[in-house]
Amino acid sequence: MKVGEIHERCQGVLDALSRIVVGKDAVLRQIMAGILANGHILIEDYPGLAKTLIARLFSQALELRFSRIQFTPDLLPGDITGSSIYEQREGRFEFRRGPIFTHLVLADEINRATPKTQSALLEAMQERQVTVDGQSYLLDPPFLVIATQNPIELEGTYPLPEAQLDRFLMRIAVGYPGRDEEREMLRRRRERRHERADVPTVVPHEILLAMQAALEDIHVDATIDEYIVDLVRATRDDHRVALGVSPRGALALQSIVRAEAALRGRDFVTPDDVKAMAVPVLAHRIVLRPELWVARLSPVEVVADVLKRVPSPKVEVA
Repeated sequence: MKVGEIHERCQGVLDALSRIVVGKDAVLRQIMAGILANGHILIEDYPGLAKTLIARLFSQALELRFSRIQFTPDLLPGDITGSSIYEQREGRFEFRRGPIFTHLVLADEINRATPKTQSALLEAMQERQVTVDGQSYLLDPPFLVIATQNPIELEGTYPLPEAQLDRFLMRIAVGYPGRDEEREMLRRRRERRHERADVPTVVPHEILLAMQAALEDIHVDATIDEYIVDLVRATRDDHRVALGVSPRGALALQSIVRAEAALRGRDFVTPDDVKAMAVPVLAHRIVLRPELWVARLSPVEVVADVLKRVPSPKVEVA
């Protein structure tokens, strides 16, 4: 598949969603890039900002089977993966698949579940398979997780461990709409005359698989690889950081900058693609030194400082 076709199809998806989700084109574009790069996405923001709606609309536009799992403290791993049920007539145990056996999983308020339940996602997110009672079951591609969490909820929540955060390709925030955008949202709701909003299929999921595979043809110059490595290593050497970006983070950044290039209709990656995606891909993989929590320093600021310090390469385009 040619880059031009990927660009046109992605733009069609974004146009369809922008008719429902007002004023969040940049957020929709980031999520589209994450899906194109076959990665999992963590959306961290306040309630009522259309996080669930966005996930559902993407599943409709891309013809993906969709499951929403509401994470609560009493949720068990078997409620996600499924479990073996004894069939009395057959005299044997039969595995009943859980909601994770789908294309796009919305893990809503993921930090409300216990660490044991959160860990039920780890194997699926990394290996694209689920193991129950010693038997492994492959998940149908594409398998994507969009998880949400509320940053202001502290009581009754369990922070995601670093190992699980590292499995998310990117972490983004939706943010409140502007005044005019919020008025437009109300107008569109009146015109729709019903609560539920839907979009038609724009890209069949078989075509999405081909689009994901075509990213391998996006050229990444050696200088871009060096730039990514320099950025990642700079986070590890920063005196404010207790734990820097892992090698998985470097691979994630290389993957998503290819998607960003394709979204812009190019078959090669530029340093600007890296800069555009560095914060959402790298910031959540950084652990600050404990004494800096009081200073309210955020990993986002660390990545922004690293981008300023590390020189950007010049890429020759043939």
